[in-house]
Amino acid sequence: MQLPVWFEVGSFVVLGIILLIDLLLVVKRPHEPSMKEAGLWVAFYVTLALIFAVAMFFFAGHEYGGQFIAGWVTEYSLSIDNLFVFIIIMARFSVPRKYQQEVLMVGIIIALILRGIFIALGAVVIEQFSWVFYIFGAFLLWTAWKQAKDSGEDEENTENALITRLRKVLPMSETFDGGKIRTTVNGKKVFTPMLIVFITIGMTDLLFAVDSIPAIFGLTQSAFIVFTANIFALMGLRQLYFLLGGLMNRLIYLKHALSVILAFIGVKLVLHAMHVNELPFINGGQHIEWAPEIPTFVSLGVIVGTIVIAVVASLLSPAARQAKIDERLEEDARKSMSEAE
Repeated sequence: MQLPVWFEVGSFVVLGIILLIDLLLVVKRPHEPSMKEAGLWVAFYVTLALIFAVAMFFFAGHEYGGQFIAGWVTEYSLSIDNLFVFIIIMARFSVPRKYQQEVLMVGIIIALILRGIFIALGAVVIEQFSWVFYIFGAFLLWTAWKQAKDSGEDEENTENALITRLRKVLPMSETFDGGKIRTTVNGKKVFTPMLIVFITIGMTDLLFAVDSIPAIFGLTQSAFIVFTANIFALMGLRQLYFLLGGLMNRLIYLKHALSVILAFIGVKLVLHAMHVNELPFINGGQHIEWAPEIPTFVSLGVIVGTIVIAVVASLLSPAARQAKIDERLEEDARKSMSEAE
C-alpha cells in the first residue's frame, strides 16, 4: 500500500487532537450526557470514519479501502459487545454516573496503548513468520466456539484475583471522592474505589485486545489500517455507552453474530496460511495452491450481512422484547435519578 506520508502523519495528528479535545471535555465538565448529546457524538464519529474510508478509497484504492471498512466494522462490532461488560463493571462498583465518562475515557486511552503494542508486535511477527497465521486462525476458531457457548455470566460475577488482593493490601476508602484516585479520610491518605475501577477496565481492555487484534489481521496486514480501524472503533465508544445503556441486553443475537464473524475470519486466516505455507511438515514446505484466498469484498459482505441479520433478528425477537434489564443496571439507574433530584 502506497499512501502519501502526509496522509498517514496527518491522520494520526488529527485523530490525536480529536481524542485530546474529547478527554479535556470530560475532565473539565464531568456529566451524564443526554440521549441527544450522546447520539450526536456517535453520529459524528461514525461519519468521520466513513469520510476516512472514502479517503482510503481515493488514496489507496478499493482493495485497501474495503479492508479498512471491514476492519472498522469488525472492531466496532466487537467493541459494542464489550460495552455490556463496561456497563456491568460500572454498576458493580457503583461508579457515580457523573464520573462514568471519565472512567470510560481512561479505559479508551488504555485500550489504545495496549492495542498499539499488540499491533506493532503482530506486524513484526507476521512479517517474519507467515506460519503465525495458523496460530491466529486456530485461536479465532477457539474464541468463536467459546463465544457461542459461553454466556459470560461467570466471568462477569467473578472478581479478578488481583483486584481481591489489592483490596486487602491497599488502604482504601468505602466511598468515591468525585473522580479522584486518592483522598483523605481522618487525616490519612487512602485510595478510593476508583483505582480498582481503572485497573478492572484496563485488564478488561487487555483481554479485548488479545481477541480483536488477530481478528483484524485476518482482514488486512497493513499496520496503518489495523491501527486506524481500532482508533475509529474506540472513538465514540464512551458516548455509545450512554446511548445504548440498558438496551444492550436486547441484542440477544449479537454474541452469536460475532462468533460467526470470528469463525469466518479464523477460516480465512487458516486458508491464507495454507496459501503461503512454508512449514516443512505441511505439503513439504510448499505453498498449497488450491487453498483459496477470500477476497476483501466477500469478507466485507459476510461481516456486514451477519451484523445486520443479528440486529434485525434481535429487534424482532419476542424474547428480546421481554428481556429483563440486569438488576445492577436498574439499581444504577435509580441512583442516577436520585442524584438528579
